[in-house]
Amino acid sequence: MNEVKKFSLVKPTLQTPFHIDFEWWQENDRNWRVELRSLLCAEHQAAFAELPEDQMIDWIDPETAEVQQMDGLEHALISHCARREGFLENTTMVDAVFRLLLANGNAPMSAQELGARLNRPADMILRTLAGPRVYKGLRPFAV
Repeated sequence: MNEVKKFSLVKPTLQTPFHIDFEWWQENDRNWRVELRSLLCAEHQAAFAELPEDQMIDWIDPETAEVQQMDGLEHALISHCARREGFLENTTMVDAVFRLLLANGNAPMSAQELGARLNRPADMILRTLAGPRVYKGLRPFAV
C-alpha cells in the first residue's frame, strides 16, 4: 500500500520556521550525499573519503546526555564545517539559506530570521521557499 503524503493548506508567512528536511533529500535526490560531501571542509573531506556512504556515529546530546545514532556526514557538516569562516559567502540565496540552516544546527528559522542573518529580503526568501518547488529540502517546519 502506498503511503499518502499530507500537505498543509496553511500558507507560510514571514514568521513560519523553515528547516532542511533530510528525509526529502533521501526520497527525492539520489545524489544528496554528493551534495553534502561537497560542503565538507578539506579536513572532513579527507576523513570521509574512505568511510562508507551511510556511516552512522554515536552522538551524545549535551543537555540530556542521551546517546543517539546520527549520520556522520550530517554531524560533521553541522557541528564543524558549516561553522567555518566563509561558509555562507559568495553563494546563491537558496544555497545561503541551506548553509545557514546547517550552520545553525538545522534549528528552524523564519524567513525574517534568515533574511536578517543573510542580509537578503525576507519576502524574497519566503516567496522562494514557500513556492510549489522544494529547493534542497528547504521546507516549513511542522511542529
